[in-house]
Amino acid sequence: MLLDHVGVVVRDLDSAVRFFTEVVGLRFEGYEVVEEQGVKIAFLSAGNVEVELIAPLSSASPVAKFLEKRGEGFHHLAFRVKDLSDTLKRLKAEGLRLIDDKPRKGARGRKIVFVHPKSVYGILLELCEDEG
Repeated sequence: MLLDHVGVVVRDLDSAVRFFTEVVGLRFEGYEVVEEQGVKIAFLSAGNVEVELIAPLSSASPVAKFLEKRGEGFHHLAFRVKDLSDTLKRLKAEGLRLIDDKPRKGARGRKIVFVHPKSVYGILLELCEDEG
Protein backbone atom coordinates (compact mmCIF):
# COMPACT_ATOMS: atom_id res chain seq x y z
CA MET A 1 0.00 0.00 0.00
CA LEU A 2 1.33 3.44 -0.94
CA LEU A 3 0.09 6.88 0.04
CA ASP A 4 -1.47 8.20 -3.17
CA HIS A 5 -3.04 11.53 -2.28
CA VAL A 6 -4.52 13.79 0.35
CA GLY A 7 -7.99 15.23 -0.26
CA VAL A 8 -8.80 18.79 0.79
CA VAL A 9 -12.30 20.25 0.46
CA VAL A 10 -12.52 23.90 -0.62
CA ARG A 11 -15.28 26.34 -1.53
CA ASP A 12 -13.40 28.27 -4.23
CA LEU A 13 -11.34 25.88 -6.31
CA ASP A 14 -9.55 28.52 -8.42
CA SER A 15 -8.51 30.49 -5.36
CA ALA A 16 -7.23 27.35 -3.63
CA VAL A 17 -5.26 26.32 -6.73
CA ARG A 18 -3.63 29.76 -6.85
CA PHE A 19 -2.70 29.53 -3.16
CA PHE A 20 -1.23 26.03 -3.35
CA THR A 21 0.72 26.75 -6.52
CA GLU A 22 1.89 30.34 -5.91
CA VAL A 23 2.36 30.32 -2.14
CA VAL A 24 3.05 26.67 -1.28
CA GLY A 25 4.81 25.86 -4.55
CA LEU A 26 2.95 22.75 -5.67
CA ARG A 27 2.67 21.97 -9.38
CA PHE A 28 -0.81 22.13 -10.96
CA GLU A 29 -1.60 18.96 -12.95
CA GLY A 30 -5.16 19.65 -14.13
CA TYR A 31 -8.86 19.50 -13.34
CA GLU A 32 -11.43 16.73 -13.56
CA VAL A 33 -15.17 16.71 -13.00
CA VAL A 34 -16.47 13.52 -11.39
CA GLU A 35 -20.22 13.73 -11.99
CA GLU A 36 -20.94 10.53 -10.04
CA GLN A 37 -19.60 12.17 -6.89
CA GLY A 38 -20.79 15.69 -7.72
CA VAL A 39 -17.33 17.26 -7.51
CA LYS A 40 -14.67 19.09 -9.47
CA ILE A 41 -11.12 18.18 -8.50
CA ALA A 42 -7.84 20.02 -9.02
CA PHE A 43 -4.77 17.79 -8.96
CA LEU A 44 -1.55 19.19 -7.53
CA SER A 45 1.78 17.42 -7.41
CA ALA A 46 3.68 17.33 -4.14
CA GLY A 47 6.52 15.03 -5.16
CA ASN A 48 5.42 11.39 -4.93
CA VAL A 49 2.05 12.31 -3.41
CA GLU A 50 -0.76 14.39 -4.87
CA VAL A 51 -3.03 16.89 -3.22
CA GLU A 52 -6.60 16.81 -4.51
CA LEU A 53 -8.50 20.03 -4.00
CA ILE A 54 -12.18 19.11 -4.10
CA ALA A 55 -15.14 21.44 -4.63
CA PRO A 56 -18.82 20.47 -4.86
CA LEU A 57 -20.69 20.95 -8.13
CA SER A 58 -24.00 21.54 -6.32
CA SER A 59 -25.54 21.73 -2.88
CA ALA A 60 -26.71 18.10 -3.31
CA SER A 61 -23.13 16.79 -3.37
CA PRO A 62 -21.89 14.91 -0.29
CA VAL A 63 -18.90 17.28 -0.37
CA ALA A 64 -21.27 20.26 -0.09
CA LYS A 65 -22.76 18.65 3.01
CA PHE A 66 -19.26 18.12 4.39
CA LEU A 67 -18.44 21.81 3.78
CA GLU A 68 -21.65 22.92 5.47
CA LYS A 69 -21.00 20.76 8.52
CA ARG A 70 -17.21 20.96 8.91
CA GLY A 71 -16.00 23.77 6.67
CA GLU A 72 -12.97 23.74 4.42
CA GLY A 73 -9.99 21.56 5.12
CA PHE A 74 -8.69 18.03 5.30
CA HIS A 75 -11.14 15.49 3.87
CA HIS A 76 -9.39 12.15 3.32
CA LEU A 77 -6.21 10.13 2.95
CA ALA A 78 -5.97 7.86 -0.07
CA PHE A 79 -3.82 4.79 -0.42
CA ARG A 80 -3.18 2.92 -3.64
CA VAL A 81 -3.61 -0.85 -3.42
CA LYS A 82 -2.73 -3.59 -5.90
CA ASP A 83 -6.00 -5.50 -5.61
CA LEU A 84 -8.96 -3.49 -4.36
CA SER A 85 -11.35 -6.47 -4.25
CA ASP A 86 -9.01 -8.50 -2.04
CA THR A 87 -8.31 -5.50 0.17
CA LEU A 88 -12.05 -4.88 0.54
CA LYS A 89 -12.64 -8.51 1.56
CA ARG A 90 -9.86 -8.30 4.15
CA LEU A 91 -11.24 -5.06 5.63
CA LYS A 92 -14.74 -6.55 5.83
CA ALA A 93 -13.32 -9.60 7.59
CA GLU A 94 -11.59 -7.28 10.08
CA GLY A 95 -14.98 -5.72 10.83
CA LEU A 96 -14.24 -2.24 9.50
CA ARG A 97 -17.21 -0.02 8.73
CA LEU A 98 -17.21 0.56 4.99
CA ILE A 99 -18.98 3.34 3.11
CA ASP A 100 -18.74 1.35 -0.13
CA ASP A 101 -19.35 -2.40 -0.17
CA LYS A 102 -18.09 -2.61 -3.75
CA PRO A 103 -15.69 -0.48 -5.82
CA ARG A 104 -17.01 2.54 -7.70
CA LYS A 105 -15.52 4.83 -10.31
CA GLY A 106 -13.38 7.66 -9.03
CA ALA A 107 -11.17 10.32 -10.56
CA ARG A 108 -8.70 9.37 -13.27
CA GLY A 109 -10.62 6.19 -14.09
CA ARG A 110 -9.67 4.49 -10.85
CA LYS A 111 -11.74 2.06 -8.86
CA ILE A 112 -12.22 3.40 -5.33
CA VAL A 113 -13.84 2.58 -1.99
CA PHE A 114 -14.14 4.61 1.19
CA VAL A 115 -13.74 3.35 4.74
CA HIS A 116 -15.79 5.16 7.39
CA PRO A 117 -13.85 7.48 9.73
CA LYS A 118 -15.29 5.65 12.77
CA SER A 119 -13.14 2.65 11.77
CA VAL A 120 -9.98 4.66 11.06
CA TYR A 121 -9.34 6.90 14.08
CA GLY A 122 -11.55 9.68 12.73
CA ILE A 123 -9.99 9.75 9.24
CA LEU A 124 -11.95 9.13 6.05
CA LEU A 125 -9.86 6.58 4.17
CA GLU A 126 -9.98 6.11 0.40
CA LEU A 127 -8.49 3.06 -1.24
CA CYS A 128 -7.83 3.24 -4.96
CA GLU A 129 -6.68 0.97 -7.76
CA ASP A 130 -5.84 1.88 -11.32
CA GLU A 131 -8.15 0.32 -13.91
CA GLY A 132 -6.69 -2.21 -16.30
